Amino acid sequence: MKPLTIDHRSTATGPVLRVAGDLDFDQAPELRRRIGLLPLAPGQCLVLDLSGLEFCDSSGITALLAARQHALAAETDAVLAAVPAHLLRVLTLVGLDQVFTLRPHSDPAS
Repeated sequence: MKPLTIDHRSTATGPVLRVAGDLDFDQAPELRRRIGLLPLAPGQCLVLDLSGLEFCDSSGITALLAARQHALAAETDAVLAAVPAHLLRVLTLVGLDQVFTLRPHSDPAS
């Protein structure tokens, strides 16, 4: 098991969180906690850069959905960026590729 790391950076368009390691049952609550503490303003965009994510189980996917709900409640957009192929396959199989906005990278300008 790889430890979960979450790095935060602020951009002009909103926060970017780089999520790396394993997003599983034991570690998903930390992502939910960190996202719950993020101040979001209407019109911003919350970007979750998943380029370093090595594993994601159903608890991790639930945490990603909670992030989306947090963003929507704050009248902001939520984007999953640089989604690894293994996770993109799962998101596509269950139809969540139609729910999330997906980007190939975390650049806020795209």
